[in-house]
Amino acid sequence: MEILGMPLQAASGQLVLGLMNGCFYAVLSLGLSLIFGLLNVINFTHGAFFMLGALFAWMGTNYFGFDYWLMLVIAPLSVGAVGVAVERSMLRRLYKLDHLYGLLLTLGVTLIFEGLSRSVYGVSGMSYAAPDSLARAVDLGFMMLPAYRAWVVVASLAVCGTAWWAIERTQLGALLRAATENPRLVAAFGVDVPRMVSLSYGFGVAIAAFAGVLAAPVMQVSPLMGQSVIITVFAIVVIGGMGSIAGSVLTSLALGVLESLTKLFYPEASATVVFAVMALVLLVRPAGLFGQSK
Repeated sequence: MEILGMPLQAASGQLVLGLMNGCFYAVLSLGLSLIFGLLNVINFTHGAFFMLGALFAWMGTNYFGFDYWLMLVIAPLSVGAVGVAVERSMLRRLYKLDHLYGLLLTLGVTLIFEGLSRSVYGVSGMSYAAPDSLARAVDLGFMMLPAYRAWVVVASLAVCGTAWWAIERTQLGALLRAATENPRLVAAFGVDVPRMVSLSYGFGVAIAAFAGVLAAPVMQVSPLMGQSVIITVFAIVVIGGMGSIAGSVLTSLALGVLESLTKLFYPEASATVVFAVMALVLLVRPAGLFGQSK
């Protein structure tokens, strides 16, 4: 059986790969949108924190003997702590300034993190094995589905759904959104707004690190691995609407599949299809598909 001239097994495998890539994009764009929506900061360090998540997982396993499941918790918490330190020591001073200052600062921090990592580990990729419990494949009849890819999809969707629910449907989320709109009023009720802002930033970058740990067994762990995805993720966030969590997640999944299908039928355009879509969306709807015009 064929789909548009392609064997069903090959087409199905490519769709699964696209969905998995879309899930990576979704987790990364989720943290990026959360930070922009709550803190109004264009966080260019997101790719570096993604890289640190994978690198911390590799270090924990190779230096201390921790397994994948333990590092799936430790690495995001560790990177989140680094994020809190960055927010408290540097970003906090720029909130009242133009977005350009925050963008330049986070770009500089990215170069520092990548430079330090590169000086220790070089630029060659390092392999990171998937856990033994997921080192198998499931026979779906029309294709063999690697268990780890299925885990990535499930874990990514679970994180995205939980984060959206926490921000949009809980009292804590309402408090966070209120603190970004009117911090003085929220502080008048006894809420420590600066601490809440720091934890929000730490949570956003911890999500990026979580994506890095998920990506480590699939991609080569490298100090430069964040560069290969962060530009695409920024384009996805713009398409979905800056600050829109649901928009970023849905756009990520759709464009991950579109990118994968493009590789099937027109491989030369697979690296640019996301940016072509971004250009079209900005022409028709500058605020993004799910964004709100100000």
